[in-house]
Amino acid sequence: MQKTWRSHLMVAYSLAILAFLYLPLLILAMYSFNESRINAVWTGFTFNWYEALFQNRRVLEALTNSLFIAVISTIASTTLGTIAAIALNRYQYKYKPVINGLLYLPILIPEIVMGLSLLVLFAQAQVPLGKTTLILAHITFRVSFVVITVNARLEGMRHELEQAAMDLYATPWKTFRYVTLPLALPGIVAGALIAFTLSIDDFIISFFVAGPNSTTLPLYIYAMVKRGISPEINALSTLLMFATITLVVIAQILQPQHTSDKNSD
Repeated sequence: MQKTWRSHLMVAYSLAILAFLYLPLLILAMYSFNESRINAVWTGFTFNWYEALFQNRRVLEALTNSLFIAVISTIASTTLGTIAAIALNRYQYKYKPVINGLLYLPILIPEIVMGLSLLVLFAQAQVPLGKTTLILAHITFRVSFVVITVNARLEGMRHELEQAAMDLYATPWKTFRYVTLPLALPGIVAGALIAFTLSIDDFIISFFVAGPNSTTLPLYIYAMVKRGISPEINALSTLLMFATITLVVIAQILQPQHTSDKNSD
């Protein structure tokens, strides 16, 4: 009886936490289909706000900027993060713990500190704020996430497969191309999806390093909220939330595969 009571309590507590986290998002999504401009009153179901959203030139421009910056920064951060993860996983050297700490540090540093420091750096280097600074900033704080994800995949791999390939006279490049890379690919894809998601959603760092002609989608939403709450904000936030959840779910589906490799082989 006591065990049953505790289990029911834990289930109720978990459901309460989930409701606290996701109920506001569900309400936001629901009111994006509200016919009324007032979020507190439900007057009917409509797609008008989504139609108005996709006819808004500024929204489309902000979306294009966000996608362009996210794609370029994801490609660069995934490439750099994968190389760094392989180097940290395969080689041993004197200052490895220090380098590991430095790579993971951007995850721990508050984003407002990171954004301000990058703004100071670009100002001192006399780099004009715009898409270039946004891409560099996004690469800077996304590499660490890719390193962690890819390194987790590499830790679950069997190094005997690489050794067997080299015993069969495969060159280091062929071993990497035909053995290491295919096995690490789920982790690389998961890291890329996480990097893309974080880039699309980023507001704080982008707020510091964005120029006048490089407004991203989160920055545009912030500007819309300052002008007044509109149902278009609900529609735009719902689409952004749906895209983010989809990418995170795909990344989570791919990422756990490294835990079963050693058991299945």
